[in-house]
Amino acid sequence: MEPVTLTTDRLVLRTVGPQDTDAVYAAAQDPDIQRWTTIPSPYHREHAESFTEQLVPDGWADCSMFTFGVFLPEGQLTGMLGLTMRSLGTAEIGFWTAKEHRGNGYTTEATLAACRWAFTHLAVDRVEWRAEVGNTASRAVAEHSGFTVEGTLRSAINNQGIRRDCWVASLLPSDLSLPSTSPYLPAHGR
Repeated sequence: MEPVTLTTDRLVLRTVGPQDTDAVYAAAQDPDIQRWTTIPSPYHREHAESFTEQLVPDGWADCSMFTFGVFLPEGQLTGMLGLTMRSLGTAEIGFWTAKEHRGNGYTTEATLAACRWAFTHLAVDRVEWRAEVGNTASRAVAEHSGFTVEGTLRSAINNQGIRRDCWVASLLPSDLSLPSTSPYLPAHGR
């Protein structure tokens, strides 16, 4: 699939390339991004180059991962967001926010735009969010975006070679008043 660009009232979500390597590298030096995500730590320039020049374009090309840089209209990188296809009709969302842009609601806004796109253009009927237990900032973004926290999965994330528990949540098309591509029959007595 060819990369797409999404816009919101305040943001431009677009693929990243070599022209964005410096900005990705600089933002990923933040210890919180390295602690709470699964990017390499320490994060070297070659990691950013591999990400912007190979991983992102390959994900779009084979429809396995749809990665967006989240930018202000003037071009400043506020964060990254990716939708990784996990199974038929299910994608997992992941994101990080550059330190100087936290607290502005940019990642929530980008999450909603990307999920709407996934529901309407990718035949996705469930977007899952997972984060290591304790990553309260990521959980706040998920909850502000309308995700329903479903519980804690034991030993479900491997971060830096250590298995860790994670929270899991989901967003369905109906949560955004959108139709599903296949029928959904919720369990009774929910």
